[in-house]
Amino acid sequence: MEIVVSGIRPTGNLHLGNYFGAVQSFIKMQHEYNCFFFIADWHSLTTHPNPENIRRSVNTILAEYLACGLDPEKATLYVQSDVREVAELYLYLNMCAFLGELERVPTFKEKVRSQPENVNAGLLTYPTLMAADIIIHRAVKVPVGKDQEQHIEMTRKLARRFNQTYGVEYFPEPDSFHLSEKAVKIPGLDGSGKMGKSEGNAIYLADDEKTIHKKVMRAVTDSGPTEPDSEKPEPIQNLFTMMEIVSGKDTYNFFNDKYNACEIRYGDMKKQLAADINAFCAPIRKRIHEIIADEGYLEKVTLMGAEKASASASKTLNDVRRIIGFKSTN
Repeated sequence: MEIVVSGIRPTGNLHLGNYFGAVQSFIKMQHEYNCFFFIADWHSLTTHPNPENIRRSVNTILAEYLACGLDPEKATLYVQSDVREVAELYLYLNMCAFLGELERVPTFKEKVRSQPENVNAGLLTYPTLMAADIIIHRAVKVPVGKDQEQHIEMTRKLARRFNQTYGVEYFPEPDSFHLSEKAVKIPGLDGSGKMGKSEGNAIYLADDEKTIHKKVMRAVTDSGPTEPDSEKPEPIQNLFTMMEIVSGKDTYNFFNDKYNACEIRYGDMKKQLAADINAFCAPIRKRIHEIIADEGYLEKVTLMGAEKASASASKTLNDVRRIIGFKSTN
């Protein structure tokens, strides 16, 4: 069975866009591939987070993915820092990476522009740590958005360079899954085309009923159509797209007919949409709270994931040490 690896950033909460995007893709993949999904807490250190925030963020994002349907019995779900072999492989890959190519990575150049006071070595070598995360399990597929393609290409380059340097064909060059082409796209309710944390237009799975209602009622609308069956402008189409996803077909058709007849009342539509979004999120939200409160279960999941991931990583690292010329750790 082909090996799939993907990282999960331990920052923020899951929103509806994540749920219908990466999360649903991961849930499907866990039944079809040998999946390794890790919470990338080492990666977060480039921003120097508070230690308590790291622990809380890891537990929160783990609970949310579990509540959504990731099954630790089917996929290996682990915390990056629990698998120390990754750090050693990161060291070896840094010896294969060149300064110039790391400095040319677009995300690094953007960080240099946006945060010149914190251009640390971790930012520079971020692509090599990402590569270590992937090839430590000798993965052949990586589910990513198109904005991460540059990092996957760097992973392929480093895997290829390691093989060439030591005259072996050990590491496969992983291919990308483009999640954006397979997943449902959830629009923002501020009139933009995409829901996201950075855009400030997200509805989170853990949001309570009042918060969801407030966010939806602030959704951007216009004065309404003046011609029957007229084309919907993007902010209005966003509302209907969301309704098509979370509401019943009859509900969608009712408001669509009202729009086409120039009789739409956006306030009524938004109230219904808020109620339907809350109905969708409520069972997931309840499960998130239950899992977060069960520290024993979270510990059990992370220990099981660490054991499975470490077994895979240890085998790879022993091979790598032998290939380089170091003695095996076992």
